Amino acid sequence: MADIRERFIMTNGVNLHVLEAGPQDGPMIVFLHGFPDCSLAWRRHLQYFAHRGYLAIAPDQRGYNVSDKPEGVKSYSPDELARDVVGLTESYGREQVFLVGHDLGGMVSWWTAAHYPERIKRLVIMNCPHPNVIRQNLFGNVKQMQKSWYVFFFQIQRAPEKMLSANNFSWPVNVLGKTSRPGTFTEEELEEYRKAFAQPGAAEAMVNWYRAFVPQFFELQEPLKITVPTLVLWGVNDTALVPEQAQQSASYCEESRVVYFEEATHWIQHEEAEKINPMLEEFFKET
Repeated sequence: MADIRERFIMTNGVNLHVLEAGPQDGPMIVFLHGFPDCSLAWRRHLQYFAHRGYLAIAPDQRGYNVSDKPEGVKSYSPDELARDVVGLTESYGREQVFLVGHDLGGMVSWWTAAHYPERIKRLVIMNCPHPNVIRQNLFGNVKQMQKSWYVFFFQIQRAPEKMLSANNFSWPVNVLGKTSRPGTFTEEELEEYRKAFAQPGAAEAMVNWYRAFVPQFFELQEPLKITVPTLVLWGVNDTALVPEQAQQSASYCEESRVVYFEEATHWIQHEEAEKINPMLEEFFKET
């Protein structure tokens, strides 16, 4: 097993906790987790690519786990989150990286690739619609609106934080454990997540992501074109997202490919790591 190192990196005014593995001079991959995940999501991916000579890193994004949790909704805007990614690449002295994002980490990845394409060699998105597709479906697709009840609930003040923290954070723990395939998360892993959720300020910060991106996506006027080669991976049995958004998202990319995983849920990188890692490796080698 490749050693996974821990460090803190100051970027864009916040101190981010980062897991990393592999040689410092290897091609660099940045893995971005979503909600209510954290850097723990990528441990098997970090080890896989470290063995193949890549420098693979996975930050706890701002607001999560032991990374900084700045106050205020504006601190979690897509622009700020994308600047965090750019700052991370610069802290490692890299001009370009491979970028992989799942769920809200996918949202940050879409946003970063749209606004800083010169920084991204290749883009991989797992179960996260393109921002324009989020806008279309979140406000116009009844089935998706029903699945996204929590997104609207998170716009309320104080109540969402109370729901997240109630009964020792049972709701976010159950989101992981009960919407994934049986056995995906061990009890020990779920307890690690519970500790992450219980970090001071984490509940409010995680909800603030949703409070920040929903108004910004609603105001989108122009399509955000993706010019870097993109691979979209999608677990079909996703309880939070309708699968047609994968192909809709690909339409905003100049060069893209969509791969569906018929047996996977929303937690595709946890459930299908053995299939996904070689697929990513092949995709990265196409540069």
